[in-house]
Amino acid sequence: MIVGTSRRTVVETPEAEQPADTPLLELRGVTAGYGRIQVLHGVDLVVPRGEVVALLGPNGAGKTTTLKVATGQHQAASGCVHVAGRHVNGVKPDQLARIGLCTIPEGRGVFRNLTVRENLKMATYSGTPEEVVVERAVARFPRLGERIDQLAGTMSGGEQQMLAMARGLATDPALLIIDELSMGLAPLIVAELYEIVAGIARDGVSILVVEQFARTVLGVADRAVIMQHGHVISSGSPADLEAELSAAYLGAKQ
Repeated sequence: MIVGTSRRTVVETPEAEQPADTPLLELRGVTAGYGRIQVLHGVDLVVPRGEVVALLGPNGAGKTTTLKVATGQHQAASGCVHVAGRHVNGVKPDQLARIGLCTIPEGRGVFRNLTVRENLKMATYSGTPEEVVVERAVARFPRLGERIDQLAGTMSGGEQQMLAMARGLATDPALLIIDELSMGLAPLIVAELYEIVAGIARDGVSILVVEQFARTVLGVADRAVIMQHGHVISSGSPADLEAELSAAYLGAKQ
């Protein structure tokens, strides 16, 4: 039974604690689809503790479905999903959130008609006091302190992404999943956000980043996984995959 969380011990059970090298997230032979259409074909994916893993591939590669399975939003047809070594197939998204998994969705997902402070207040459901949530957010994203009483919908796309990240981090997650961080943002803003992602990983949070455009994330990734047509076709360090990323379907200029 999954009963508790912290950044150091994501899933607690009566059994002995998992070894320190147990991945925070692991998919083994996962298949999934929609109706009769199979989208994932035996996907294997590992996110080690304290590392940034980039999940790459073009539109239609199966990245979004992989995320949905990993976060409990879509059931795997077969295969296993593990969080910190524990089988979590069938566990609901809210339960996964309580055990340390946080997702920052594509499109940021902030409440545009609420202020920055009110958006951050939404993260207090986990029991963290509002003043602590705001203090953490402003410490990591000083620009939010300047916008604290501004409506989120009137901020720039980069600032909204900072708010989405700050709200997610307020829950002190062990595993952070980010979907298309760069979408709609200027390259300089993307570079700034990925530097923040690298800092979050240095603090001990495991991170899975889904990106269509490889070059925006590889500078901070510890390892990369390339998907195509629902299959994982390559995985390894960014340096190991450099030639493939330059020559294959992702394009040399990205």
